[in-house]
Amino acid sequence: MKTAVVTGATGAIGGAIAGSLASAGWKLILPVRNLSRAKRLPGEVVEVDLARRVSIDAFARTLTGPVHALVNNAAECPRARQETPEGIERQLATNVLGYLWMTLALERALAATRGSRVVLVASYWAGGLDVDDLEFRRRRYDNGSAYRQSKQANRMLAAALAERLAPAGTWIGSCHPGDVNSRLSNALGFGGSQSPEEGADTPAWLVTADDPGPSGGYYADRRPAPCSFSRDRAATAALLEALRAY
Repeated sequence: MKTAVVTGATGAIGGAIAGSLASAGWKLILPVRNLSRAKRLPGEVVEVDLARRVSIDAFARTLTGPVHALVNNAAECPRARQETPEGIERQLATNVLGYLWMTLALERALAATRGSRVVLVASYWAGGLDVDDLEFRRRRYDNGSAYRQSKQANRMLAAALAERLAPAGTWIGSCHPGDVNSRLSNALGFGGSQSPEEGADTPAWLVTADDPGPSGGYYADRRPAPCSFSRDRAATAALLEALRAY
C-alpha cells in the first residue's frame, strides 16, 4: 500500500484530496493544526502546526518507512497581518515556508521510493511577489495581495526544487486546484463554482497519474499550463535563497 502525506485536510479541497486518495487505496497521514476539525478524516491524523518549522521537523521524525507522495495543500488567509511565535508573517509561514519545510523534512522518506511525488497546491490567482518584502513589512498588508504572492511563490518553488529532487527520482509540480467555496475563499471575498471533489481533481491526479508531465511544472485541469513565474530561473533561484534563510 502506498503512503501519502496530505496537509490541510481539514479544509474543503484538502479533505476532498484525502478522500480521493483514500478511495484509490492509499494509506494517508494527515498533519493538521486543529484536531477537533479532523474527526471524520480518513487516515492517521497528527497534530502539526504547519506554520512552524520546529513542529514540521518533529512530525517528520515520527515517520517510519517510505512516503510515496506529499501534497502540500495547507493554506490560511487572515484578514489582518499576523505573525507566528517566531515572528514570521503567517501567510508566508503557512502557505510558502510550510511547503518548503515539509518537502525538505520528508526528502529522505520520499527518496526511499523512486517515483515519489510532491504536489504544491497553488492557484491561477497569483502574482505581486516581492522577494525583498516577503512579509509585508514595508508594503501595506492586505490578505488578497499576500495570498496572491504566496501562490506565485508556490509555482516558483516547484520549479526551484525540481533539480534538487531529481537525483532521487522524486517528481514535483504545482497546480491550480479549482474554484471551491471554502473558508479560505470566503476570507478573500469569493465564493466558488466547483465542488470540493472537482477542486481536488487535479491535485489528486498529479499523485496518481502514470505520467503527469514534466517535473517542476505548473498544472491545471490535468494538463501542463503556461507559467511565466516558474520559467524565470533567476527569480526562482533568488526566491529559494530567500526562503532558505528562514
